[in-house]
Amino acid sequence: MQVSVNQSDRDQRATTGDPVRRATMRDVAALSGVSIKTVSRVINGVSTVSDDLRDRVTRAITQLDFQPNLAASSLRRTDGATRQIALLLEDVANPFSATLSRAVENVAREHDTLVFAGSLDEEPQRELELVRAATLHRVDGIIIVPAAPDHGYLHREIRTGTPVVFVDRPPRGLAADAVLATNTEGAREAVLHLADHGHTEIAFLGDESSITTVGERLTGFRRALAERGLPERPGRVALDLPDPGTAARAVAAMLDSAHPPTALFTAQNLVTIGAIQTLQARGLHQDVAVVGFDDFPMADLLAPRVTVVAQDVMRIGTLAVQRLFERIAGDDGAPREERVPTTLIARGSGEIPPPAG
Repeated sequence: MQVSVNQSDRDQRATTGDPVRRATMRDVAALSGVSIKTVSRVINGVSTVSDDLRDRVTRAITQLDFQPNLAASSLRRTDGATRQIALLLEDVANPFSATLSRAVENVAREHDTLVFAGSLDEEPQRELELVRAATLHRVDGIIIVPAAPDHGYLHREIRTGTPVVFVDRPPRGLAADAVLATNTEGAREAVLHLADHGHTEIAFLGDESSITTVGERLTGFRRALAERGLPERPGRVALDLPDPGTAARAVAAMLDSAHPPTALFTAQNLVTIGAIQTLQARGLHQDVAVVGFDDFPMADLLAPRVTVVAQDVMRIGTLAVQRLFERIAGDDGAPREERVPTTLIARGSGEIPPPAG
């Protein structure tokens, strides 16, 4: 009866938003009516446990939502911390992700904390899997560049003491800390820059349309056109370009249209690379202006050098991990969003004038 009352209390706390205590092996043993040793044997897959006992323990684990602690006990300190944090990125190979990882690691090292990084590859299911793996290993906190359309599933993790900080994209369905760039303003500045160099035929190319940053940058593009009284012509916005290859083909299609653009705003670094590949292949890299969002390696070594709206990724990563450690240390204040300003770096490609006449 006592176990039943405790379980009811857990359910009530889960619905009221009060802190929820993680179930322990002792809770599982009490609910299933077996010893802690038997629970341990079931969790570890010992074959000598009877089917009846295994079923009882499994039902208790499910009922209590018990998550075994996979973190080695030697990593546990007297304060209960594992000195590990998870960093879940879009793609660890992307220059943005690599720089973000470096910034997080720099601060984590000062806190004697290890960073475990993984790629979500824009797959919501992958996000769920990696978040669960991180919580099973009892990481002290999570920094995430999210892929899922809704993050309500993280309510319980935050209530049970695992702080989460979002980077690059805000959370949906969840109030949580976030560190983001000024995407709309940066895109607006890029397109105004092209317009101020005489361009009236400007195209937008972006990656996955489901990503919040793409929507913000498209908003900035449209605001700039409206400010300059320029039309958004049919076929001048291309979305869902996840890699350089698809971006290169989208640019080729625009150039082959009846009224090709004279300038391109590419809203992500891989999209920029694909656009430049097509322009170079056609010998148009000195004729069509390009401003990209996000800097990338060798952008200043190409001919012409590539004008970009640069994010301060080191600053974004530093603020995010500092906020995470504040939460780990006990800060329970209201979630906050921080925006880090972008910077337009004029190098040459964005200053190419439109054709005469």
